[in-house]
Amino acid sequence: MSVVRKVFQAPIHVYRKFISPLKPPTCRFYPTCSAYALEAIEVHGALKGSWLAAKRIVKCHPFHPGGIDMVPPKKVRSEVKDKTGRV
Repeated sequence: MSVVRKVFQAPIHVYRKFISPLKPPTCRFYPTCSAYALEAIEVHGALKGSWLAAKRIVKCHPFHPGGIDMVPPKKVRSEVKDKTGRV
């Protein structure tokens, strides 16, 4: 795991250990937003994972139905072929 990912995940771990236990469980989604954020950063890296987590948190409001919302898989880039068909 890169140092940058650890730095981005550290505040989430602090939230889960110290802040989350003080609140009643009210998450609308599975997995919880903090679990989603940790996984998104792990799978997609610090920047894109943080972006995905931020989008998820914005959806967390009383007018959104919630539900199962898994981290999307990382897209594999296909190799680009030239005009002759070679890679």
